[in-house]
Amino acid sequence: MGHVHDKVPFRPLNIAVLTVSDTRTLETDTSGDTLQLRLQEAGHRLADRALVPDDIYQLRAQASIWIADPEVQAILVTGGTGFTARDNTPEALEPLFDKAIEGYGELFRAISYEEIGTSTMQSRAVAGVANRTVIFCMPGSPRACATAWDRCIVEQLDARHRPCNFVEMVVPKAETACGSRS
Repeated sequence: MGHVHDKVPFRPLNIAVLTVSDTRTLETDTSGDTLQLRLQEAGHRLADRALVPDDIYQLRAQASIWIADPEVQAILVTGGTGFTARDNTPEALEPLFDKAIEGYGELFRAISYEEIGTSTMQSRAVAGVANRTVIFCMPGSPRACATAWDRCIVEQLDARHRPCNFVEMVVPKAETACGSRS
């Protein structure tokens, strides 16, 4: 089991939140609200927030903007991970990944099994790293977002978490060593 290393300083990351939905607006986006609240409570900064329809190219375009932005270190994507004809988040984002994080989807489904049983098979939660930006995609419900953040993501975006975390992959070493951007 991992632990927090008390001699390593916390390193706040700039995290963007992207909601994929044909029916929600930013005003009714409770899943995006859940992620924004949790990332800020953990001490991170909201870099940006957007909502796009379930369209491969619009989703890929918004994610690409953030992947290309050196100020965005992580992207949390909610929605579009199911099996309906309009659920295209994995198809949109996996081609952008330099490396896939297979363990995230496996872990999310294992934890979700405790909460929703075999329905977790219908979650296509995926993650990857693209241009030093870590991307986590999760289902579009607030409960699924809470599960993903609380039980899979939060520790991996904390430089103090040992034995390993993603902070050193998304922030240049000189910045993690001194705890601030130059």
